Amino acid sequence: MTTPSALDIPGDVPFTRRLAARLVLLPAVLLSLLPPRRIRAVLEVVRRGARPATAGRALAARDAVCAVSLRCAGPRGCLPRSLGAALLCRLTGTWPTWCTGVSVVPPFAAHAWIEAEGRPVGEPMPDDYFTRLLAVGPASPPGGAPHH
Repeated sequence: MTTPSALDIPGDVPFTRRLAARLVLLPAVLLSLLPPRRIRAVLEVVRRGARPATAGRALAARDAVCAVSLRCAGPRGCLPRSLGAALLCRLTGTWPTWCTGVSVVPPFAAHAWIEAEGRPVGEPMPDDYFTRLLAVGPASPPGGAPHH
């Protein structure tokens, strides 16, 4: 027996943002096939020169990725969804904090998400439900203080 579930597919995503989301979808899915250390290495290069993403921009990117991909919108699509949202933010010159981690309470589960302004973006669980194991945030400017 399966439990029925409904996907929350954003419907108010502008056409141009949907098109951009489609452009980053293939690279996001391909990245999701790599081991975590390789994903981190690629993202550390891609984020260079980007400003920190605002929560609004990060949510718009996440919504756009979910609007164009049922896989990303689904409960098992967290890795390509988070990678796609991060890459879509990068197209606009910003970068969220891309994270992977595990739930802190049983049942233990792995998860990937993005954060902006210090909080998870678009996640239905409380902010402290997952603990980070790996994070790639905005790069610090050369000779400057880290972005917060």
